[in-house]
Amino acid sequence: MYIPAHFNESRPEPLHELIAQHPLGILVANGKSGLSANHLPFMLHPKEGAQGVLHCHVARNNPVWQDLENGDEVMVIFRAGDAYISPQWFPSKLETHKQVPSWNYIVAHAYGQVTIRDEERYVRGAVARLTRIHEASQPVPWKMTDGPKDYIDAMLKAIVGIEIEITSLIGKTKLSQNKEARDVEAASAALIRQGDDFIGSAMQAVAAEKQVQESKA
Repeated sequence: MYIPAHFNESRPEPLHELIAQHPLGILVANGKSGLSANHLPFMLHPKEGAQGVLHCHVARNNPVWQDLENGDEVMVIFRAGDAYISPQWFPSKLETHKQVPSWNYIVAHAYGQVTIRDEERYVRGAVARLTRIHEASQPVPWKMTDGPKDYIDAMLKAIVGIEIEITSLIGKTKLSQNKEARDVEAASAALIRQGDDFIGSAMQAVAAEKQVQESKA
């Protein structure tokens, strides 16, 4: 991924937070059958390994787990949000006309070595933890014990676990940091007006920081 210096995010804490808050990742692999991409919910254990370990599972019928060998390198892409940026939103465009359309986004790429975990104990534990995380906000959280034992056992046999030890974690936070504070502020306000609150709010924080920097210049 091309990352200009002003868009680079290399701190592990915000990248781990991005993964935790946006756990549906794209597993990109180059296995025996060639390139593949699978959209999967991941669970990050940030304190495992040197940079964290990702856990997920796939359907047993999904060929990806048989295409990969333990130790193969894979990449997982996590996307927090994105938004189109119109040059019409920048005050400086009215003065110089030197602005063009762009697209802002926040993403993280995790590279790592894969281990196939086709063990009932691992799969059951991973599914239980993933369920607890995502059911926590429900009024009555669903539990694996809510289903008949033979049904749950059959469902678990139909999936295979995948563990990825992260070896490199990079992030790109493209929020118009290369623009003037007034342009970032105006574009963020335009996004929020049209309902793009996530990127709009993130750009507001960038604008505030740039205003401080510009006041000191």
